[in-house]
Amino acid sequence: MKLLTSEIPPGKPQTRRKTQKLAPLIVSTFLLTFITLSYPGIIRDSRKISEANSQAFESLDQDSITPTSTRLDQKNYQPCSSGKIDAPGCNSSVGVEEIQARNPPPNTTVSPPLTTAEHVLVANKTLTEKDQGNCDLFSGEWVPNPEGPYYTNMTCNAIEEHQNCMKFGRPDLGFLKWRWKPDACELPIFDPHQFLELVRGKSLAFVGDSVARNHMQSLICLLSKVVYPVDVSSPTDANKRHEYRAYHFNISIFSSPYLVRTVRTEPNDITRPFNLYLDEYDESWTNQIEDFDYVIISAGQWFFRPTYFYLNHSLVGCLYCPETNITHFTSSFSYRHAFRTAFRAINTAKKFKGITYLRTFAPSHFEGAQWDKGGDCARTRPLKRNETLLEDFSSEMYSIQLEELKIAQEEGRRKNGSKFRLLDATTPMLLRPDGHPSKYGHWPVQNVTLANDCVHWCLPGPIDSWNDFLQELLKREMEIHRLLT
Repeated sequence: MKLLTSEIPPGKPQTRRKTQKLAPLIVSTFLLTFITLSYPGIIRDSRKISEANSQAFESLDQDSITPTSTRLDQKNYQPCSSGKIDAPGCNSSVGVEEIQARNPPPNTTVSPPLTTAEHVLVANKTLTEKDQGNCDLFSGEWVPNPEGPYYTNMTCNAIEEHQNCMKFGRPDLGFLKWRWKPDACELPIFDPHQFLELVRGKSLAFVGDSVARNHMQSLICLLSKVVYPVDVSSPTDANKRHEYRAYHFNISIFSSPYLVRTVRTEPNDITRPFNLYLDEYDESWTNQIEDFDYVIISAGQWFFRPTYFYLNHSLVGCLYCPETNITHFTSSFSYRHAFRTAFRAINTAKKFKGITYLRTFAPSHFEGAQWDKGGDCARTRPLKRNETLLEDFSSEMYSIQLEELKIAQEEGRRKNGSKFRLLDATTPMLLRPDGHPSKYGHWPVQNVTLANDCVHWCLPGPIDSWNDFLQELLKREMEIHRLLT
């Protein structure tokens, strides 16, 4: 990832085009025309595809980066083995889960990286199928928003300590004064009253790791302006369920960092490697998704931990294992298999009639050194998209997600009509190195050096925009459903 330092000029909001209602006497003809014009994700000609490519991947233009750019060193991260947050074993009380090796072990099988043209091709295929409405929500910039934030650590009790940047004295609060502005339209700020009406009588599940929980907690905080949920889960259970009883709406989180069946090599020692059964379902969530209307699935940093890989009940390889007689794979091997298996579980769930949203990989932002060597994320303003590129392992993981989403979409259409949609957090969050807790997820400890957290996100903070996206995606989905029924 390459970065330049510069000032962020204010963006200029554009007016959203309003959708007209269908004329009752010409429903058939007008409906087709309306969908063609307003939902090019459904019917899009080659010219519109080209425009989508230009917007969505402007940040991949190598010519927009000057030769004097500095490099965000994400290649040297070492295996994380302890911690308190979601990935115990990191040498940090803030639970940094970042692991990346510069050189793969001997006998490593490495997937070739995608070229820029292949990135465009893969994403273009996903974008043309995602039915995202009359503009690409995920191509844009961060612009000033003097009205933020919409809650604080004093008004929301769902904020965990390691996300509570205000409590632990972060001195700059300017990072809270930005909102995401798509190129071709406005993205409305989250409206808790509107959202609760959109999801009345519905159920929502988050599946993933601690960043998925981070997302859920952001949603709970934004809704807290109207109502707090009832937590009906066990205090010791990593899986949580929150009920908004006045709206007959519930939110659940299923802790599944690897998305697939996982077994510890040492049952009582979480610092030891995990066995990943890459073609087997994690039934802690796959057996329950049929009860949900919406599922938001994500995964990321755990795939850089030491692991052994199994396919068809047989050991086929590993990541960061000491054995020389086992094939050494990179993390992309398990990442691709895990998403393919997770999506297959959804596509084969006979009673699941909901919508699955892939929330893509949110990059970390360690600068200056490795995560365990003092690397930090001390910036106080967003970047512009011509100041950075998605590179290295983040680029590969993002590509894998887009490719596997495309496969799942096609499989769903062939089999049972399963719906898969894209919630692209990668593009906007790449530009927010200022949004992490850094050293403000805990109090300083005398004579102890703690790693900075540049993986999770402050609450409130830029992660709240994910719920702006979610609200708009739900609105568009319901409009499409209304027009087609």
